Amino acid sequence: MILGLLAIVTLLVIRFGSSESAIALPDQIELPSGARASAFTQGQNWLAVVTTDDRILIYSADGKTMLHEIDVKAAQ
Repeated sequence: MILGLLAIVTLLVIRFGSSESAIALPDQIELPSGARASAFTQGQNWLAVVTTDDRILIYSADGKTMLHEIDVKAAQ
C-alpha cells in the first residue's frame, strides 16, 4: 500500500511538474479607460477579459492588441 501511494505521488509530481503544461501569460494587459476586470480566460491564440461593465474584450495571445469587444446584454 505504501508503494502504491508513492507511485501515485511520483506520477502527480511528474505530470504537474513539467514545464510543457505551464500556461504562458503576458505580464500585463491594458484595458480601456475605466474598465475593471472581473474574469479572465485564455484560448489557444487569444485572451479574453470580462469587465465589470458587462463587456468581453478579446486580445491577441501576447495581450497587446485588442481584437474584438463584445457587449453582453441580459436576456429579457
